[in-house]
Amino acid sequence: MIEVRDIVKRFGGLVAVDHCSLTVGKGTITGLIGPNGAGKSTLFNIVAGFLQPDDGSVLLDGEDVTSVSPHRLFRKGLVRTFQIPHELARMSVLENLMLVPAEQSGENLFNAWFRPARTRGDEARVRERAEQALETLQLTHVRHELAGNLSGGQKKLLEIGRTMMTDARVVLLDEPGAGVNRTLMAQLTDVIRTLNREHGYTFCIIEHDMDMIGELCDPVICMAQGHVLAQGSMAEIRSNEAVLEAYFGGGAATAADASA
Repeated sequence: MIEVRDIVKRFGGLVAVDHCSLTVGKGTITGLIGPNGAGKSTLFNIVAGFLQPDDGSVLLDGEDVTSVSPHRLFRKGLVRTFQIPHELARMSVLENLMLVPAEQSGENLFNAWFRPARTRGDEARVRERAEQALETLQLTHVRHELAGNLSGGQKKLLEIGRTMMTDARVVLLDEPGAGVNRTLMAQLTDVIRTLNREHGYTFCIIEHDMDMIGELCDPVICMAQGHVLAQGSMAEIRSNEAVLEAYFGGGAATAADASA
């Protein structure tokens, strides 16, 4: 679904992404891990159109989308979430979801004034879709709560819920588990798995919680110093000497000491 070809991104003298190439297979939940400063979020921002690469290309389902703007990628089915949720704090949870679908007829003043029946019908369909998303997310009990009053974990669920209001084909999740308690983490994991298996979403997930990555992701890609260091199953990544060196600086022996 996504192919990254030899991407380079520099910030002054710092090379954040260094000739990085990787693929995200259609229908997979691919994990992207690596120590802080490995270039993961920068690569996400390039794929999602928020940053322009200095070199290399990005393909979405075989189409070259290098440097395509985020809103155009959104219409092509590529959605990116952020580590810090971007909810509309003074609107309800339900309203946050209902705002997402593009080109709603009620956004056109002519339709709102002269085609009210069409506008009401479209709004009813959007509301129904939002209610279904809330049910999947297990957030129906807070549908009328201001989004700014939600807990951190609930905001992460709402962030995923907004992707459900689109025609998403591939979703880039940036640390969905950060700051989430274990109960909501399990709920979040179930939602991602359901969207993948039952709705055909392709996911690429940046995450530092290795338990979450191990439970959800196959394959797992490890980045370090701006490029791909290793790729494979979680078991293969855990035993890879280069990965252990990147994380712990001393291979298997140091990793064993750190986990003891």
